[in-house]
Amino acid sequence: MSGAALERVFREASGRIVGALAARFRDLSLAEDAFSEACARALKDWSVGGVPADQAAWLYQVAVRVAFDGLRRRRTHARFESQLSAEVDAQVAPEHDDTVIPDERLRLIFICCHPAVSVDARAALTLRLVCGLSTLEIARAFLVSENAMAQRLTRAKSKIAEAGVPFELPAAQFWPERLDSVLVAVEVAYGKAHEDAAGSGPHAHFAAEMLDLTRTLVHLLPTEAEPAALAAMVRFAEGRRPARVDRNGVMIPLSEQDPQLWQRTLIDEGNGYLHRALAIDSNQARVVQAQIHAVWCERTDLQDPSPWPAVLAFYDLLLSRRDDPVVRLNRIVALAEVRGVETALCALEELDRHLLRNFGPYHAVRADLLRRSGRREASLQAYDEALAIIASPAERHWLMRQKNLALSHEI
Repeated sequence: MSGAALERVFREASGRIVGALAARFRDLSLAEDAFSEACARALKDWSVGGVPADQAAWLYQVAVRVAFDGLRRRRTHARFESQLSAEVDAQVAPEHDDTVIPDERLRLIFICCHPAVSVDARAALTLRLVCGLSTLEIARAFLVSENAMAQRLTRAKSKIAEAGVPFELPAAQFWPERLDSVLVAVEVAYGKAHEDAAGSGPHAHFAAEMLDLTRTLVHLLPTEAEPAALAAMVRFAEGRRPARVDRNGVMIPLSEQDPQLWQRTLIDEGNGYLHRALAIDSNQARVVQAQIHAVWCERTDLQDPSPWPAVLAFYDLLLSRRDDPVVRLNRIVALAEVRGVETALCALEELDRHLLRNFGPYHAVRADLLRRSGRREASLQAYDEALAIIASPAERHWLMRQKNLALSHEI
């Protein structure tokens, strides 16, 4: 019981708690260490004394005490000893007061994306501290090894400390230089929610949070196209969620989803944000991506033709603005539908297989193409490789069904 409660509050509140601690103590490592120690104490104390009514507030208050103790031991705040002790002693808050933990996530996101931090570490650091993703999850999202990502995160936190980065929301004129890293972090965080079609996994709460955060970013940056485009994409994707799983808990591919089950209110909101982005700058990569989502959302019935030719055309356009392995992989899916499986397999062979070895969707796409081309043994191996990586139940059910089709020669 206590372990399950701790796991739940860790998923839902770790970013908010670490953000509040970092803003308060101006030290990212101290914030992380204090929160980790609070979780360790919770695992022990809650199993004996019971789970508190407000677990997040409990963790925050314990972490504050741990952080102050750490500061005392380091003697860096020795001259404030009496003041600190008095403040710690005063940390008694009502159990259901939502203001106990100030929501500092937006501030922490901009801190993590400070120019002092290398470009390739900004979004990763945001996902670690603000979203609570594991180093392995972040490494897989960025197609690098876990060890390489761990080193990247350590260097980033050290750079923030060494550069004396202020723990404040920067002035508005400094937001654009951090914007792309912020948007990458939001994309990956939402992607962790979206990859679980059933919305029952450990990162499902990111969906609602990213709806709110993208709305805030558009409000803060009304003249930028890409925040509006990302807000559109999140709404298009969430609008389709009710049709993503069948009654048996199996994922339904986008081309087979019933558009009548989609949430049109969210899709209409997405269209509003897309029109706003197009009016600002239609050439930005995320604006093109949003248009790919939009053409799917134009369907109103399963009898409507799938928009594969338009999707492929948009992916061709996107490659001129963002050429990376994931975009190419998504394009290959459309390529198979428009120009045939063999053409898609040839394009797939051009991708860096070593780079994508820990990326589940790569193995899933490869397995599907091999199955459809009649290469049974190779497809079975590819399905096994995908199943070794992909953990979400709905996706695993779908992969197992497709693997069984290959086994039964129903190509």
